[in-house]
Amino acid sequence: MITLDTSGILALLDRTDPRHDDTVTALAADRGPYIVPAGILAEVGYMIERLLGLDVLDLFLSDLESGAFVLDCGEEDLPRVRELARRYGDLPLGTADASVVACAERSGRRILTLDARDFGAVSRESPLTLLP
Repeated sequence: MITLDTSGILALLDRTDPRHDDTVTALAADRGPYIVPAGILAEVGYMIERLLGLDVLDLFLSDLESGAFVLDCGEEDLPRVRELARRYGDLPLGTADASVVACAERSGRRILTLDARDFGAVSRESPLTLLP
């Protein structure tokens, strides 16, 4: 089970990204599910459309619809999201990254991300494994 961050999703979908192969390998080594926190869906959609185009966005949404990626982590995570956003306001962690952490804490503690700075800071307190 792996919780996906925006940066990990973008690298996974962009074959020209220098970390693309690493992200593919990380997911291939795990049977899933691959969780997309509800708190990052708008950010992911915007970034995919802007950077990779509507066709890639359509494929990503199709993967969500088919269950290849699972949309999870909603209102039950809000107290933890709020706590993390306040605690790490100096980063700033923000709502999106805090929702990834809160979701990962409930779902195996593994995060596919290229953002080692923010998630690395949180993982010193909350044991998280950052992939790839």
